[in-house]
Amino acid sequence: MKLGALLQSISYKEFTGNAETEISGLCTDSQKIRQGELFFCYEGENHDSHDFAEEAVAAGAAAIVCERKLDLSLPQIIVEDGRSAVAPLARAYYGYADKKMKMVAVTGTNGKTTTTYMLESIFKAAGRKTGVIGTLGISYSGKFISPELTTPDPVFLHNILADMAVCGVEFVFMEVSAHALHFGKIDGIHYEVGIFTNFTQDHLDFFGNMHDYADSKKLLFKDGRCGYAVINSDDKLGRKMLSELNGAISYGLKNPADVFAVDVAEKINGTSFVINIFDELYEMNLNIPALHNVYNAMSASACAKILGVSTENIAAGLNNLKTVEGRLERVARYNGAEIFVDFAHTPDGLEKSLQALKKLCKGKLYCLFGCGGNRDKTKRPLMGEIAARNADFCIVTSDNPRFEDPYEIITQIEAGIRLTGKEYVTVTERETATEYAIKLLSLGDILLVAGKGGEYYQEIMGIKHSYNDNEVIKKIIG
Repeated sequence: MKLGALLQSISYKEFTGNAETEISGLCTDSQKIRQGELFFCYEGENHDSHDFAEEAVAAGAAAIVCERKLDLSLPQIIVEDGRSAVAPLARAYYGYADKKMKMVAVTGTNGKTTTTYMLESIFKAAGRKTGVIGTLGISYSGKFISPELTTPDPVFLHNILADMAVCGVEFVFMEVSAHALHFGKIDGIHYEVGIFTNFTQDHLDFFGNMHDYADSKKLLFKDGRCGYAVINSDDKLGRKMLSELNGAISYGLKNPADVFAVDVAEKINGTSFVINIFDELYEMNLNIPALHNVYNAMSASACAKILGVSTENIAAGLNNLKTVEGRLERVARYNGAEIFVDFAHTPDGLEKSLQALKKLCKGKLYCLFGCGGNRDKTKRPLMGEIAARNADFCIVTSDNPRFEDPYEIITQIEAGIRLTGKEYVTVTERETATEYAIKLLSLGDILLVAGKGGEYYQEIMGIKHSYNDNEVIKKIIG
């Protein structure tokens, strides 16, 4: 593609060089640049990629997007914000592939992954070709790409969307994180439907306060980015958004809503309920337990109905979904006890999962969990207290300590547990902790192994070691 054609997709302060320069690709990492690519320079949290421009040129960069003019001879596009230029240029380079499919975005603190997989199952039941982008990876047309970020960076994202379009994908369901919204990763994409799941404490290490975190979530629904907004009416921020957005669709159990459920029956192997979708009633059956998954099902049902799926196919799709990896996943039975793995890594997520299992537990409820390093430290004692108040016994361990001391993280969690006076144990090594917890189990007990969900690694001092809770549990019980 000619550089001049790409220039039409953005506003820029100055352009120097030849507009006929051929661009063979886009790149934001100087260590991965290839011959003929357009390289982006902008100031990051830890580095300024302007400092690596010469390295990119030496590796074959054909042109550069930058925030200040550099002493280099190749074409330069000088913009106000280099990071903000990435998304529109990526869209243009990959032929505006997002416009060739119907896009659906799901944002919120918890429930994004489960909602996208519910949507995938529903639309497959309706005979439509789908793609899913999110925390568990990218899947479409028999292809699977391992996860890196909840919402991929724009160059990779639009590359994938282009391939999805070529493969005949009709509907794309993607998780959109607060970070992606804050950094403008999805700028330019129009979503047929945007879903808001809930808003609770997370990512304060980055956003600093709940107000700024909330403002980032709300960006999905501004400036006509979504044709329809589907909002949780039982969430405080959701109610505020409903009052601000014209024509938004609501769902909930406690407050008046366009989509709601009655006669909810929770069981160890799933949940049944009668759903009301815009005054149409239908009996639903989920193979996934817990009330919060009823909320996910309601949001997915509302979205599907808006996009023309019949209620029969919605019900079939929800019934067909057997599990979502690492999302309150029932992974094993041992000694008459049930073992669940869940991604719950926030105070609200952990509380909801424990409360759901507590209703179903006939014996003791055990909780094994930890908190990630180099992330929001304020939630650690909160999660400790929540776990202790809802479980009969806690096993505190490591969960991606990253560059922090695992003992220090555990100590901060303990501060919350001690407020309850409950007994607990700390076992720093996660596999050892899991084996210890499993050996405690007897008839009627439930063990929740929380925090990692479907992750396949344990990150320690910058190295990702192979680790998956589900696999470890199965190895221990043979």
